[in-house]
Amino acid sequence: MGDVIEMTSDLGFKYSILASGSTGNSFYLETPEKKILVDAGLSGKKITSLLAEIDRDPSDLDAILVTHEHKDHIHGVGVLARKYGMDIYANENTWQIMDSKNMLGKIDNSQKHVFSRDKLLTFGDLDIESFGVSHDAIDPQFYRFMKDGKSFVMLTDTGYVSDRMAGIIENADGYLIESNHDVEILRAGSYPWSTKQRILSDQGHLCNEDGADAMIRTIGNKTKKIYLGHLSKENNIKELAHMTMENQLARADFGVGTDFKVYDTSPDTATPLTDI
Repeated sequence: MGDVIEMTSDLGFKYSILASGSTGNSFYLETPEKKILVDAGLSGKKITSLLAEIDRDPSDLDAILVTHEHKDHIHGVGVLARKYGMDIYANENTWQIMDSKNMLGKIDNSQKHVFSRDKLLTFGDLDIESFGVSHDAIDPQFYRFMKDGKSFVMLTDTGYVSDRMAGIIENADGYLIESNHDVEILRAGSYPWSTKQRILSDQGHLCNEDGADAMIRTIGNKTKKIYLGHLSKENNIKELAHMTMENQLARADFGVGTDFKVYDTSPDTATPLTDI
């Protein structure tokens, strides 16, 4: 019986959203052959404790994929790279700015790898597709992970979702989609006007309604899980983001809670390690 269980668990992959929010982001994914992080936007110590929540250890990581150079995505990358020696992947422009501004500290050249935007990378038994987004970083990109006909899409840190993006991410089994802010809370809040403009712009962050609209345009019959990500501590409320997503999907006649479920993420607690 044990062998049968082993065989089935080799299909697809497992993942956990270690942390998601404006204070720091990190996503973990494993296959039988590879263990990776996407971003490490918290301290090395915090990433290590988040991995421990799902019984994993940073010394087993093969690589970290970087989406863009903002601190809430790269804060712990340098520390982890120096301590554990894993490979780091980012596109050319992102490497250029991270190196020129010494954002990661010293990393051995043998650990630095280029993963260009709009490319497909085969990483062991996992296929990873990168795609560009609209955000105020030098060349931001997010990812679709694919194995055995299953896929998971990460899409946060974008001001809008173009038709091109929507096409790349359609009908995934699972999504981590941005629900950064509620527009009214943001407008009424204490942020300086320039910061509010940045967040609301086409190179800012998706509000709750825009995240829901992106899902209405992209989910398909394979879709089982939608995780709400990158929530602002100041300009959103978890329950409001969740309700907005569920209500808009239900209004568009999707089977919320039956065909698929909507899940929250946390800025400081990992979601359970989950089979795709």
